[in-house]
Amino acid sequence: MSGMKVTTEKNLMVFSGRAHPALAQAVADELGTTLVPTEARDFANSETYVRFDESVRGCDAFVIQSHTAPVNHWIMEQLIMVDALKRASAKRITVITPFYGYARQDKKSRGREPISARLMADLFKTAGADRLITVDLHTDQIQGFFDGPVDHLQALPILAAYVADKYAGEDLAVVSPDAGRIKVAEQWSKRLDGAPLAFIHKTRDVTRPNQSVANRVIGKVEGRLCVLVDDMIDSGGTICNAAEALMNDGAAGVIIAATHAILSGPATERLRDSVAREVIVTDTLPIAPEKQFDKLTALPIAPLLSEAIRQVFEDGSVTSMFDAIA
Repeated sequence: MSGMKVTTEKNLMVFSGRAHPALAQAVADELGTTLVPTEARDFANSETYVRFDESVRGCDAFVIQSHTAPVNHWIMEQLIMVDALKRASAKRITVITPFYGYARQDKKSRGREPISARLMADLFKTAGADRLITVDLHTDQIQGFFDGPVDHLQALPILAAYVADKYAGEDLAVVSPDAGRIKVAEQWSKRLDGAPLAFIHKTRDVTRPNQSVANRVIGKVEGRLCVLVDDMIDSGGTICNAAEALMNDGAAGVIIAATHAILSGPATERLRDSVAREVIVTDTLPIAPEKQFDKLTALPIAPLLSEAIRQVFEDGSVTSMFDAIA
């Protein structure tokens, strides 16, 4: 028999961009490993340079980067990291984007618009990514934009467990901020002992981003503590308007639960001054000290990400993390 047969060991390596190093460090700690030392810097004209200080040949690489502001800069850095790994002969490259940039541009609402969420997937594939791991995409269809495996993780179990524990014994109602997220609200209801559902009927002007009008509440919320659920909070206008509409409709109180705390512009002030009793998010995105306020609770996402990495590395089932029969 010609040739040579060699048995090699799998080697997991975790890499972090500069957007949210605290999250990457927490993931590495959960896995019992360390982040790969990386030299990353910007030239005077803002171009990004990346070099890894250790050999990555044959490794199973996991590249973590949260697409926070400035979004384009951090996306480009992650693409450059993937390219560097490909050229350094990493065996498999998994891109981890706890928050997937451009996810809201997932379809054409008007003529001559891009589908930027698809472009993002194409960029990562071209750079050399073999797999994507992300948390709570704006729409599920984005999974189909990437030509390879996509592990779409859910923060809902983390958020719902916190709400169920802290607000046990209260009469709850689960409220979707619009009709499009009713399915998510249904999953929340199942985890909150069948709490009744409601949603906010709203209108949005497609020519004016981050602005909507909460018209009326559909469903019975009177006398109940409403859990207002969404995937992200950007400028905070939509979610605060929805909370106000619920209180005007007789709700006993409102708590807001969302995965991604983008918190752009006036969001912090709006949420702090809103009628909401508590705002619950995860740390998929960094929350600067000046954006934090008393009723904001940020739950750690690192245990979820680290378990997904472990399942992928060990050829296990990511689906089984959310579905016991998978």
